[in-house]
Amino acid sequence: MDSLTPLLRQYFHIKKQYPDAILFFRVGDFYETFYEDAEITSRVLGITLTSRNHGKNNPVPLAGVPVKASDSYIARLVKAGYKLAICEQLEEPKPGKPVVKRDVVEVITPGTIMRPSLLSRENNFIASVVREENLWGIAFCDLSTGEFFIEETEDLRSELERISPSEVLYVFGEEIPFDGPKTPLDAYLFDPGFGKEKILSLTGASTLDGFGLEGMRVGIGAAGALIHYLEHNQKRTLPHIKRIRALRLSEFLYLDASTVKNLEIERRINGEREGSLLWAMDHTKTPMGSRLLRKWILYPLTDPEGIKRRHDAVEWFLMRGDVREEVREYLDKIGDVERIGGRIATERANARDLVSLKEALSIIPQIKNLLLEHGNEIIKEIAGKIPELEDVRELIERAIVPEPPLQIKEGGIIRDGFSKELDELREISREGKNWILRFEEEERKRTGIQSLRVGYNSVFGYYIEVTKANLKLVPSHYIRKQTLRNAERFITPELKEWETKILGAEERIKELEYEIFCKIRKNIAERIDELETLSETLAEIDVLSSFASIAQERNYTRPLIDRSTSIEIKEGRHPVVELLLPEGNFIPNDTRLNPEERIIILTGPNMSGKSTYLRQVALITILAQAGSFVPASYAKIGVVDRVFSRIGASDDLTRGVSTFLAEMNETANILNNATERSLIILDEIGRGTSTYDGLAIAWAVVEYLSSIKEKPKVIFATHYHELTGLENYISSCINYTVLVKETEKGIIFLRRVVRGKADRSYGIEVAKLAGLPGEVIERAKEILSDLEADDRIERRHPPRFLQLQLFRPEETIIQELKRIDPDELTPRQALELVYRLKENLKCLEEEKWKKGSGRMRKGRKG
Repeated sequence: MDSLTPLLRQYFHIKKQYPDAILFFRVGDFYETFYEDAEITSRVLGITLTSRNHGKNNPVPLAGVPVKASDSYIARLVKAGYKLAICEQLEEPKPGKPVVKRDVVEVITPGTIMRPSLLSRENNFIASVVREENLWGIAFCDLSTGEFFIEETEDLRSELERISPSEVLYVFGEEIPFDGPKTPLDAYLFDPGFGKEKILSLTGASTLDGFGLEGMRVGIGAAGALIHYLEHNQKRTLPHIKRIRALRLSEFLYLDASTVKNLEIERRINGEREGSLLWAMDHTKTPMGSRLLRKWILYPLTDPEGIKRRHDAVEWFLMRGDVREEVREYLDKIGDVERIGGRIATERANARDLVSLKEALSIIPQIKNLLLEHGNEIIKEIAGKIPELEDVRELIERAIVPEPPLQIKEGGIIRDGFSKELDELREISREGKNWILRFEEEERKRTGIQSLRVGYNSVFGYYIEVTKANLKLVPSHYIRKQTLRNAERFITPELKEWETKILGAEERIKELEYEIFCKIRKNIAERIDELETLSETLAEIDVLSSFASIAQERNYTRPLIDRSTSIEIKEGRHPVVELLLPEGNFIPNDTRLNPEERIIILTGPNMSGKSTYLRQVALITILAQAGSFVPASYAKIGVVDRVFSRIGASDDLTRGVSTFLAEMNETANILNNATERSLIILDEIGRGTSTYDGLAIAWAVVEYLSSIKEKPKVIFATHYHELTGLENYISSCINYTVLVKETEKGIIFLRRVVRGKADRSYGIEVAKLAGLPGEVIERAKEILSDLEADDRIERRHPPRFLQLQLFRPEETIIQELKRIDPDELTPRQALELVYRLKENLKCLEEEKWKKGSGRMRKGRKG
């Protein structure tokens, strides 16, 4: 260490404090990285790895990026999963001092990004999780907006899916179901007592009573670790985080991870946002509105009064289209007030942020006055929450120039007339620069050197430059300072005297402007509560007015919400598929689920629209409870507490789970957690195993759902046509099918869902539509014909070892006897019936014998 240069000794001292981070070490206009950090930086960013000799040891690996262009490099490193410690120079270099003072001012991780250029419109949440037995406490925060939530759940995977954090904090040694960046912390940081202390310290409260956190010990523990981590990384207090909210999941329609994925709420199955529900519904004008929309759709309400309040507001915006469009035009001109407020509170805002805030504040009165003048009771209540911040707008208007520079330490920010001292310094600077111009002109005349010029650089200051051809004309009192190839540079005592005045004034101008700016920013930061209220209210107005705009454009209707357990939808449409088809091409369908008929068995060929219909019912329910109008001519929704979906087949390779096991896990979750207010969407259960196994499981699942006391609503799409027989002996089961029209050229999918059942799968016809070779299609027809012929023979003489007893044997006998009409039987049919009944009796006797012998074997073992 003694052989190292002072710079590297300082580097190692700081690096030792941040061993798990890449240290961006400020050296002049560059952030330098050394040793292993340099190798990582070079590899990830694709920049040159160089070396430099620092002392007697081997050359030091080095890679650097310009400070002014650093954001893009930082973004790439963070996206690659690295933590960065930003080490700044805290003073200007001074003669005789070997190194300037440096320290880390910020630690950047995926979940703690504050720089605007590194953020998207979406929330950037960081989450903290801790477990106590089967209960997980979760705290999550968006540092850029100041939002902070605490919740508890038994289903951590689903909540992390909904929150979608960029980073997760957890206890060392714990296993958590999250594939993104994770940071382990010591267990003591998750202690509920420590959490209480951190919350009170952060918010300045004396008690937790006002936060609604009663009984949330585990969640409070998670919050303590999160607050500690944020404060440690940010190197400053977090004054914009005051409103810590308890998120009680029982107050919201619950969407687990499988449902969010299967219904393509945030993204399509292929990962793209386009084609998802959020893509279709995001007509918001502001970033705050877009983020709030996501929360409303992922956390729909279950309180009918809360839902009705949103619907009332949407209806008013729909009826008053003139006001709505004017409000939305104003909203379109407002920037991200929420994040600007966060940057102001954390002393990160620049002058351009303040100008953006001023422009937003100049628009706010028009929005507020419009809504107060024309709104109904709910609209006026919302508009009344908009705070008066005219004094803040006036302060920024008086103090900050209209187009300030990006940097806040280089001057050019504060208006003339705002500070008397600053005005005087600027006058000195202007006078000095005018003197320089006069001095240059006078020296040309006095010396006769027409090419003489006065210049400036940061090394030598002001100088007089004379070409070599004119050196013989240089006066004797000129002092030579620098020799160039074609010229000489000189100074004079008078020039240096004015240089001191000018540079002294300019340096003081920069210092004073920075001081004034920081004072203004601090004054505005004291209004952070009002700024947060403003951004929340604007976001609410944005989402409600966008719902109304969509309702008008797409002919959505207001759903009726009640506390029943029924769902009735007339002419329902899929909110995304409808958008992707030419106008008028989507075929609407009805849905009716109630306590008497609450299980729909839906049959029909592939590509006929079964999956679209399933998703459509679920999405209409979610939109209704989120507060939106819905794509239907009529909808009445009894509040749903949870939407379950089992759609599609896919291996979960990351967890080592096969398609069939993944399907069974999802099905088990549904059967174990369904309530009378649940809506269950099932698509093709049992396809991941043999036909008979799959059919048996599907059959048993429907029987179970029909018999449990919770009585959930179910739509079950299947290719097992045998399931349609359930309608005959389960009163709550009803058959629906998707109509298909057969023509000489093939089949036409009519997309119409009606009562009834499909008698064919049309698999070969669908294969033909998909473009399978003709010879394959013809061979498939031959094989199908043979199989159907065999099936007809087996139905006349069913072999006992192949017969699939879907009903219990005694039930089969009873059902068959009920169906027959003795007067209608021919002698041959009567004989066949006797054989069938005898065969069923044999099966029943064998089953009883097996059960009895099984008990005997168990008894012997005991």
